[in-house]
Amino acid sequence: MTATVVLDPLVPMLVLWAAAALGVLAVALAIWRRLSGWWLRGLAGLALLAALANPSLQSEDRTPLSDIVVLVVDESASQRIADRPEQAATAIANVTQEVARLDNTELRIVSVGDSEIEGDSGTLLMTGLSEALAEEPQGRIAGVILLTDGRLHDVARAPALPAPLHTLLTGQPDDWDRRLVVSNAPAFAILGEPVTLTLRVEDQGMAPADTAFVPLTIAIDGAEPLPFEIPIGQDVELPINLPHGGMNVLQFEIPTAEGELTPRNNSAVVQINGVRDRLRVLLVSGEPHPGERTWRNLLKSDASVDLVHFTILRPPAKQDGVPVNELSLIAFPTRELFLEKIDEFDLIIFDRYSRRGILPNEYLDNVRQYVENGGAVLVSSGPEYGSAESIYRSPLGAVLPGAPTARVFEEGYTPQITDIGDRHPVTEGLAALSPPADEGDGPGWGRWFRQVDVITAPNATTVMSGLDDRPLLMLERVGLGRVSLIASDQSWLWDRGYEGGGPQLELLRRLAHWMMQEPELEEEALWADPTGQTMRIIRRTLELETGDVTVTHPDGTENVLTLTEVSPGRFETLWDAPEVGLYRLSDGVLHAVIALGPAAPREFEQTIATGDLLDPIVDSTRGGIIPVSDGAIDLRNVRAGRPAAGRGWLGITPRDAYQTADISIAPLLPAWAFLLLASLLIIGAWVREGRR
Repeated sequence: MTATVVLDPLVPMLVLWAAAALGVLAVALAIWRRLSGWWLRGLAGLALLAALANPSLQSEDRTPLSDIVVLVVDESASQRIADRPEQAATAIANVTQEVARLDNTELRIVSVGDSEIEGDSGTLLMTGLSEALAEEPQGRIAGVILLTDGRLHDVARAPALPAPLHTLLTGQPDDWDRRLVVSNAPAFAILGEPVTLTLRVEDQGMAPADTAFVPLTIAIDGAEPLPFEIPIGQDVELPINLPHGGMNVLQFEIPTAEGELTPRNNSAVVQINGVRDRLRVLLVSGEPHPGERTWRNLLKSDASVDLVHFTILRPPAKQDGVPVNELSLIAFPTRELFLEKIDEFDLIIFDRYSRRGILPNEYLDNVRQYVENGGAVLVSSGPEYGSAESIYRSPLGAVLPGAPTARVFEEGYTPQITDIGDRHPVTEGLAALSPPADEGDGPGWGRWFRQVDVITAPNATTVMSGLDDRPLLMLERVGLGRVSLIASDQSWLWDRGYEGGGPQLELLRRLAHWMMQEPELEEEALWADPTGQTMRIIRRTLELETGDVTVTHPDGTENVLTLTEVSPGRFETLWDAPEVGLYRLSDGVLHAVIALGPAAPREFEQTIATGDLLDPIVDSTRGGIIPVSDGAIDLRNVRAGRPAAGRGWLGITPRDAYQTADISIAPLLPAWAFLLLASLLIIGAWVREGRR
């Protein structure tokens, strides 16, 4: 209970001040006239003014409130390494015990975890502190304690503090860590040209001084890693040639050294999109025909394609005795193309080509070796493929996916996707690019009118069929290369829009990319598409079933996920990753890596505990920074403005906050008492002056 005197004037303050001025003038006049009762007159005036001011006694019924100590616990990823979780638990128990020992004091514990994956913001400790303080009355905050390793990323957001700020610092004095940094990594690179990456291995903290070099492994797309040795503390420029077009995932890793804090920053992932500078295509047309112009227009429509096209003008039935060299518009540089520069081509197309002595078997055998060494050959066949002059009856036939039976069918049919073609990336979903047929279940494509009867090779895959389900488009892997065979020369009808046409451009584009081994068109593939912290895991296969996928977390823990078939040959699942970092996927056959955010998040760029970032803020509140490894601390009450930290102790400032439960106001004296007092004083003045 407390009491104070308050004024509740009976008249406006302006009138009260005017009355006070008149009273002063009256007393001054009495003094000037030397009236002996002037002081009694003055007291009488004060009594009248007091009556007008109406002084009252205000009494408050106050309930004392407890002081609040806020403990902000850093639970970010860097706080989960080494023995820091145990240190944090010990420190929380210590602070809880000390606060319980203090009178009229409460403890608020606030946890601050990792920031969201978007942007990889790191530890937002000051943001968490601001949010915690906004929920508490500022007049009750007696102290703030941060339990952290000091690696925060929002120091500029530190709030104004009404009480001392202290830090309990986790970590050990002899902590050290090793970190791999990859910089200067471009997003794109040209195939065949080396791209230079800059790598650096950094030692932090109390690192051993007896190590000058560390092993480094580099794996591309989860393949067998390549070993290297690089120095510590120096930038190393590493030239790398990308193996294929499309996205190349490069994984860099150094081994975990004994005693270092964490292996989370010992790896890095760089994703580089490989692009071809120019696509070199050799098109050899065996004779002029309506589809030849379609092939040429298709290839010339792409500005990135360098096309070399030769057509053998002499038809097979022409027997006029004119020498071959006189029929050619230019000399056919067969030796230069098929012996000396064949490896410079990314794709070779034989369009209705038959053996006529132009290309000797030695050259065609060189094409076969070109395929086995990683090249790509596409054969678009016509009636000549079933004849005695067929290219199949040359050394090149050893790598072709279909053997001719000498029969050629000249009747209409609509090309169809086979069952395995529905799952193959070359023809997957092609039917959806055209409206359905008016009759039947197939796509509404235009008909073709010629097909060469072939027998599929044992290792070939038939993705399209024609007349009476005979093989129409066959694909085969041969050695390191790939070969495809179209058992018809009438795909040009689709390009002309006959009977509605068909997806010729998309089919040939996919076919060319598959032959050039683009990763997005591999039959067996495992990858993940990340969206924020959610990844869509995708497994493409020609099989009817697929196994579970094991996901290895950045910290080594594992999850086994079951995939569901969403379309023929495509199995998917959605999975929410618990944190940023490098994840590894495996189904026992295929392996993949994916980085959510950086492989080593911002939390692991600097892992050695330090109070340097918090020093200015702590000093401004006269607080202190004490390592948890030094042992338990004491909490003491200190006066505001006094030093609030010392050896083994931290201070809090009691706020003496209260809550007013009730307020009562009573007049100090009744009005008649003031009037009686004033009257007595005035009478006293008259009596004194009358005697004189």
